[in-house]
Amino acid sequence: MLTNSSRGRIDVAALVAALTVVLAGCGTAKPVAAANTPAAEKTSPALIAEGQKTFRFDTFGDEKLWTNTLRLHQVVETKVDPTTALTVGLKVDVDALPSGILAKVDLKSPATTVALLKMNAVVGLQATVDSNNHITRLGVTCALCHSTVDNSVMPGIGHRQDGWPNRDLNVGAIIALSPVLAAGKKAVYTSWGPGKYDPRYNQDGKNSAVLIPPAYGLAHVTNDTYTADGSMSYWNAYVAVTQMGGQGNFSDQRLGIAITHAPDLVSSKLDALRAYQHSLPAPAPPAGSFDAAVAKRGQAVFQRTCAGCHVGGSGTDNNNGKLHAASETGMDTAYAARTANRAYRTTPLRGLWQHPPYFHDGSAATLTDVVAHYNQVRTLNLTAAQQQDLVEYLKSL
Repeated sequence: MLTNSSRGRIDVAALVAALTVVLAGCGTAKPVAAANTPAAEKTSPALIAEGQKTFRFDTFGDEKLWTNTLRLHQVVETKVDPTTALTVGLKVDVDALPSGILAKVDLKSPATTVALLKMNAVVGLQATVDSNNHITRLGVTCALCHSTVDNSVMPGIGHRQDGWPNRDLNVGAIIALSPVLAAGKKAVYTSWGPGKYDPRYNQDGKNSAVLIPPAYGLAHVTNDTYTADGSMSYWNAYVAVTQMGGQGNFSDQRLGIAITHAPDLVSSKLDALRAYQHSLPAPAPPAGSFDAAVAKRGQAVFQRTCAGCHVGGSGTDNNNGKLHAASETGMDTAYAARTANRAYRTTPLRGLWQHPPYFHDGSAATLTDVVAHYNQVRTLNLTAAQQQDLVEYLKSL
């Protein structure tokens, strides 16, 4: 049983030293099979493995932002114990830890967080810790927002699930811990809440946070953002450079952004990163989570009312270049107006059971709310029974 008591505490330096040999063989992820990639994008297992390493562990040199500018390394070292870290949605990779070690440490001590970081066990965070157990560098990776864990040990601690959106993660609250931010900016960051992030606030000064989206099931999708600004590699570069603070190159005349760094630590890694992300399949719905007979009826409803936009294997008509004005789908105009295309793409439907709430802004708490919304906005004239059938089908995707 895990304990938060002081009984059984051990010295952090001794803990790390004792585990060095053990950890050398722990947490080594198996490469995702190349068979998971689409036929049009066959790639080598080596490239996928390289992309996995980039996705999980590469900061692209963003420590300059998180350490030098925001000074979050100081906050983490002195104020963020593991219990607090789990409260704001940070996750711990159990495969980076020897079995049973969490029962021997104080989960209320920031020193334990430092030890976990030194063991590379905090998903999406990379830290350099010196011999005196002080954090000298702290950075973030793609996995911070786009990975979670299966909670197999306890909530927030388990085996990695790459590509799953971390809807527990309160990115804004974490950023707001910075001691250098003005009160006005802290208020914006804390307004987002768990599972949301505004990837444009630091570019245009406006605030309309969106849900962290899944990064799985995108192998057959041309553009992977809510507003179809560009390909997966376009968005990876945008996020790495403009959001994570990575030292790379990104430019988009439509948005008035032109950022260059020498050396560029991002561009050469985009192909492998895309290969790994495209290898991530959408998770299948759990057994017994939907009624198959009802879902079959719902599929017929879907084909009549939804398949015109959620097209074929990709699940989106954006692969054909289609975009939708906010008024077509009853969405707000605020976020789309801040983007390159100023319109929304049809979102691919994959793993819907796994990531409520729904829509780009999380305005639909359940799939029942999603169907009711479209029934009204699109005048589908579905009966209550047909709506429920459709919901059951969506659960099966």
